[in-house]
Amino acid sequence: MTIKKTTFLEPFEKFNEWFCEAIADKRIHEPTAMSLASVDENSSPSNRMVLLKKHDEKGFCFFTNLGSRKAQEIFKNSAVALCFYWGVQGRQIRIEGVANKIEDFEADEYFATRPRDSQIGAWASKQSNIMENHQDFEKRIKFFDDKFSNQNVLRPEFWSGFRVVPKSFEFWHEGKFRLHNRLIYQKITDGWETKNLYP
Repeated sequence: MTIKKTTFLEPFEKFNEWFCEAIADKRIHEPTAMSLASVDENSSPSNRMVLLKKHDEKGFCFFTNLGSRKAQEIFKNSAVALCFYWGVQGRQIRIEGVANKIEDFEADEYFATRPRDSQIGAWASKQSNIMENHQDFEKRIKFFDDKFSNQNVLRPEFWSGFRVVPKSFEFWHEGKFRLHNRLIYQKITDGWETKNLYP
C-alpha cells in the first residue's frame, strides 16, 4: 500500500472542487445535504440529514436546536461522521471528526440570513420533543409571529450551530463494474497521510 503525505489544505480544496461541481449540477436537488451520524451515551448510533451551511479549512458547519437529539448526543460525545452523496455524479465524500459548538456571533450572523418564517419556526419548535397535536405547534408559530411583529427576529439562545473538525476524509468516485476509486486522507501533525483503498 502506497502512503503519501500532503499539505493541510489539500483535502479541503478537493472537497471544495467537488462541492462546487455539485452546486453547479442542476440534476442535484439539494447538493448541501449531508448525513450526520452521532452516538448516544450507550454508544447507540443515530443518523439524519442536515444541510451544510458553511465550510472552510476550519471545518463544516450545520445549525440546529440545542435541545434536539443530535445536539444532546454531540454534547455527550463529540465524535461524529458526515457523508455527502451525489449519485448522478457517482461521487461520495465521507468525513469523520469532532463537532464543536460554534461561537455565538457566527450563529447570530447565519440566523440573520434565514427567511423570517424559518426564524419564527426556530422559536416555535420544541425540536425532538413529543408533539401532542399540530394545532399546538401552529399556536406557537402564531405566538412568536405576533411577538416579533414589525421587528427583527433575534436568535434564540437554544438555537446555534456546530462545526465538524475533520480527522479523516474519504473521496469515493464510482467506477465501472464496481471498480470504484477510493482516496482517504488521515490527519497527522503537519498535514495528512493519503492512501488508496480497494473498492
